[in-house]
Amino acid sequence: MLFHYHFWTPYVEETEQFYIENGFRVSQRIGRYEGEYQEFNPPLDWKDFRDKEILFRIIEVRKGAINITFGYGKKVKFDHIGFLVSENDHEKIISNAQNMNWKVNVKERRTFIGTPYGFRIELQRNKDAIDQTNSPIRLTKLKIATQSFELDRNLTRLFGQPIEGIKSIMGGKVTIRDAEMTHIPLINNIDPNGVKIILKHND
Repeated sequence: MLFHYHFWTPYVEETEQFYIENGFRVSQRIGRYEGEYQEFNPPLDWKDFRDKEILFRIIEVRKGAINITFGYGKKVKFDHIGFLVSENDHEKIISNAQNMNWKVNVKERRTFIGTPYGFRIELQRNKDAIDQTNSPIRLTKLKIATQSFELDRNLTRLFGQPIEGIKSIMGGKVTIRDAEMTHIPLINNIDPNGVKIILKHND
């Protein structure tokens, strides 16, 4: 199940505010301050630490079965997308990635697969990565700009089936152009990193 994407951005506070306005909650903030990584989680708010020189490694916002993260970067950079998978599918996908000569990095809580398209794929086996597994609030589709026509075909090879949640288009900069979601109170539709949020209506 597609559930996640991550960006590096100089617009950390603005990105958090964008998703809060669209109904998401902040679940964690971790940043480097005075040489150490520290937590600045809610109920702390930006007024409590805005004037401190914090380099945020990760801010996580959640709603239903959607998890979006971002951290500080000097420029906007799309880093990875994430899928929630079963243990069985996890092993099959890793095997497929190795057969495709894609780099695999298995960690305790998640696995990252490097693609030749300028972004990574996260495989997440822990259901606590989202608030509600059976929530109607979902990330249903991502439109990703790449410089290759092969992304769709190779995602099918990687997962062993077509991935309808990913739509690739030819474009200059590798990034997410559109993110389709369900059941969110869409107030603003373009986040500070250029991702256009599209509300999917029920058929």
